[in-house]
Amino acid sequence: MKVDEAKLQQFVEKMVGDMGAAMSAALVVVGDKLGLYQALADAGPIDSAGLAAKTGTTERYVREWLAAQAAAGFISYDAGAARYFLTPEQAAVFADESGPAFMAGGFEIISSMFRDEPKITQAFRTGEGVGWHEHDACLFRGTERFFRPGYAHHLVAEWIPALDGVKEKLARGARVADVGCGHGSSTIVMARAFPNSTFVGFDYHPQSIQRARELAHEAGVASRVSFEVASAKTFSGTYDLVACFDCLHDMGDPIGAVRHVLETLTPQGAWMLVEPFAHDRMEDNLNPIGRIFYSASTMICTPASLAQEVGLGLGAQAGEKRLREVVTAGGFTRFRRATQTPLNLIFEARP
Repeated sequence: MKVDEAKLQQFVEKMVGDMGAAMSAALVVVGDKLGLYQALADAGPIDSAGLAAKTGTTERYVREWLAAQAAAGFISYDAGAARYFLTPEQAAVFADESGPAFMAGGFEIISSMFRDEPKITQAFRTGEGVGWHEHDACLFRGTERFFRPGYAHHLVAEWIPALDGVKEKLARGARVADVGCGHGSSTIVMARAFPNSTFVGFDYHPQSIQRARELAHEAGVASRVSFEVASAKTFSGTYDLVACFDCLHDMGDPIGAVRHVLETLTPQGAWMLVEPFAHDRMEDNLNPIGRIFYSASTMICTPASLAQEVGLGLGAQAGEKRLREVVTAGGFTRFRRATQTPLNLIFEARP
């Protein structure tokens, strides 16, 4: 087969760009851990010596890190003044952890994928799964930090109001279960917004539940929020609202989980299902968002499902049609897309 040299050159140039992006990911983790981005945002234009002094780091390493980050376009450089700085947009992504555009936490997820690669490579050979709990701890931290901004800025303002009558019910006082809660970011966001309601977060991972309890205390909502170790098929109680955020596709038996959610709802209760954004056809997901989600699904989500009973392996790009099939197979009769963001689909299901 003859190679088209022009097309080859274009593809090589793409690979150079992708390799640079991949290598830059490790440097984002370094800068995030050492507080380099935050110090850079606080200081304004600064040189490597000044940034090293502010962060208690070594100038020679900081100098090289700054050059690499500027080459990546992650920070900016004023050649005339020989100073580095963050534009407001760069600061929003790397230094403002409370803002809607913060993304540094996502690079911890990427770090976990490299650390856990040997386990996933072996799973390709054996067909066995790799449980969520078997991953490096940076996956748990990164997941919480990556998803928290979206929950903080969309959950109460947009997603809950899109559900029929749910916002009003929570304002009056309701009982809510957050299933697959991880570190509890979504649970805490809801608890802060609806002081008359009580919330229970469930996750099968004990270390995540412990961290969620700590964060609830720090947020001052521990009197109305509790966290318990339980799976999606075993959590207890009766609820006016059950929520599952970005986790149904990770479950080995999502249909069984759906049945259990239905059993725990009050007669007028609702289930809010939040899943990664995806079109129904694979070819429609071959885009930058799909690239991220298919990669995460290969390394994290699908192995997690295959490690459990049934091992359905929905994957992070299941799409609305497949999710509807799962939800109705579990016994729900009403299922609709309530709203969406570029990263998420938000569904409402009723008995």
